[in-house]
Amino acid sequence: MSPTSACGLSLSLPISPRCSEFTTSGARRGRTIKSFKTITEGNMLPYFKLFGIPIYYYGIILMTGALAAAFLADREARRRKLNTELVWDGLVWVLIGGIIGARIWHILTPPQTMVEQGITTAFYLTHPLDAINIRKGGLGIPGGVIGGGLALYWFCRRRKISFATWGDIAIPGVALGQAIGRWGNFVNQEVYGAPTTLPWAITIDPQNRLPGYQDFATYHPLFLYESLWNLLNLGILLWLGRRYANRLKPGDLILVYAIVYPFGRFFLEFLRLDYSAIAGINANQAFMAIVALASAAFLYWRHRKQDTAPVSET
Repeated sequence: MSPTSACGLSLSLPISPRCSEFTTSGARRGRTIKSFKTITEGNMLPYFKLFGIPIYYYGIILMTGALAAAFLADREARRRKLNTELVWDGLVWVLIGGIIGARIWHILTPPQTMVEQGITTAFYLTHPLDAINIRKGGLGIPGGVIGGGLALYWFCRRRKISFATWGDIAIPGVALGQAIGRWGNFVNQEVYGAPTTLPWAITIDPQNRLPGYQDFATYHPLFLYESLWNLLNLGILLWLGRRYANRLKPGDLILVYAIVYPFGRFFLEFLRLDYSAIAGINANQAFMAIVALASAAFLYWRHRKQDTAPVSET
């Protein structure tokens, strides 16, 4: 997974691209494909073997995040005296939707280092096998959340249950899953920020450093910052869901998540070295700003509308 691709939704892969290994020609399709295979197949991540089968620590961490999210959703459903079996029935569909959405997001917003070497959206569109092979390239959190949300909406419609209610039940688990899943980036030595000499800086091995940064050994642990931010988001969601349960409308916790996470991610993007750019703009950062502002405006509007409603006289 590329340094700019997000994987906190427990949706990622055991193989991670190392952007510094792309060839520099980028002009020949054959060479581009060859370098793409080299970058994704030539760097196996830490793993152990069980009965001869490689088990990747990254995958273990992400699966742990997914299960933790489901268990928390189960607990939230139980607290609301709702059918907890629906959590487990919908889990597979949400994960599938999340993976598809995350892959589409990566295809539409590949990081700069990949674009410079010819691995662009156009490349994926003309190489469908590479596009659907999620073991190569990356995934993106925004697409994962959107895809998982759409899958949950479909599941709720199919079961004739409230999407807003079950979205509120699931969303704290999403934050928890992201917080855990980000530690997969620690195993991979990816999703690190700008060089720094701060005491909590992490050391990145030379083969995992981005082009132009080979002489820098220590970097901001961007994955750690986002993990901690997700834990804060989790705490806010759980506190609001209990403290103001009688004042919240169905779907409010979804909106709170859509404010808090993008707000933090927007500022963390300033530290990101290999961001996804569209027309020279950091695509993820711009998207986060739009989502946070739109969600805040909608949350304010729906409660202001309630507060200003005329009181009926009897």
